[in-house]
Amino acid sequence: MIDNLDLKEILQREVGQLSGGELQRFAISMVCIRKADIYMFDEPSSYLDVKQRLNAAKTIRSLLKPTCFVIVVEHDLSVLDYLSDFICVLYGVPSVYGVVTLPFSVREGINIFLDGKVPTENLRFREESLTFRLAETADELQDMQNHRRYKYPKMSKTMGDFKLNVEPGQFTDSEIIVMLGENGTGKTTFIRLLAGILKPDGDQYVPELNVSYKPQKIAPKFPGTVRMLFLKKIKAAFMHPQFNTDVLKPLQTEPIIDQEVGNLSGGELQRVAICLALGTPADIYLIDEPSAYLDSEQRIIAAKVIKRFILHAKKTAFIVEHDFIMATYLADRVVVYDGQPSVEATAGSPQSLLTGMNKFLSSLQITFRRDPTNFRPRINKMDSVKDKEQKASGNFFFLED
Repeated sequence: MIDNLDLKEILQREVGQLSGGELQRFAISMVCIRKADIYMFDEPSSYLDVKQRLNAAKTIRSLLKPTCFVIVVEHDLSVLDYLSDFICVLYGVPSVYGVVTLPFSVREGINIFLDGKVPTENLRFREESLTFRLAETADELQDMQNHRRYKYPKMSKTMGDFKLNVEPGQFTDSEIIVMLGENGTGKTTFIRLLAGILKPDGDQYVPELNVSYKPQKIAPKFPGTVRMLFLKKIKAAFMHPQFNTDVLKPLQTEPIIDQEVGNLSGGELQRVAICLALGTPADIYLIDEPSAYLDSEQRIIAAKVIKRFILHAKKTAFIVEHDFIMATYLADRVVVYDGQPSVEATAGSPQSLLTGMNKFLSSLQITFRRDPTNFRPRINKMDSVKDKEQKASGNFFFLED
């Protein structure tokens, strides 16, 4: 049952030495090996890469028996789609009240959440529908003139027992490049190389660029309120009406603006960190896992905020993201990682979204289609008719249905 979780390498190690992803897989396994009538999982995909998320979903589904139930809270909509038989939608006002709907079919439940309306009750709980059409910014992209071109060389970086090889690449302004790969293949290391935090091996040289970096782990060390932090770190952006309209307001910083930074939740800290990163003047924005700690709606809003900001500011962003829906919405091009996690890996040159996604998904043996209603990517059930058809044709990922 728990073979999919790949626990062999961590069973001999101290629990205190495990990473977030290793702890998550271990925690899932501890729930799965118990005998129970009801199994409950709260955000099992946290800290896991795409491959690990799907393996965890398979493990959780293997618990199903006629005599027991499995209840899961999950914010990654593609994993939720793959995992579930029925969906209950929760809506309300955070920290005030919440309402749980009756169960819907998987497709209907997720689409109701995205549409913001419960048709059976004729009730709208969100003013705007959320869609994922990749072409919705196409007109803006056609109007954008990409003037500046940047290059980085072929390079490598050895860190302990791990070696990262980076193929040469180039990028332009008004572009988002998403990095796809398993945990432990050096995505964060590559970001830190570009940021100048790490130096490549040998005499390899990365051009100096003005960089704004949002790290993977956020430590709330600032002794003051969110307002004080913004005034100290990004005063010019914080005082600018356009930045308020495009970034601060959609990310809902107003309700927490006068709270102490040290008292913020993980999701609140993440939204503040995204604001700090985008509010820092830079040529390149390096954003590591912006979806972490955010709920499904906040993830979609954050993706739209980042995409709009990068396009309008005519900057470049490199983003590490494991939420597949968020990654496909953000990406103009992708960097695919190959190799053995924690041993040696290679970061390929940036390539088109369709080519890169096909390569990445073929390595995982997963196929995606698009929902015709809101264009969200949907994982095909393993060995389903659609899954077999797409694998036979080599189309692991479709831009549009």
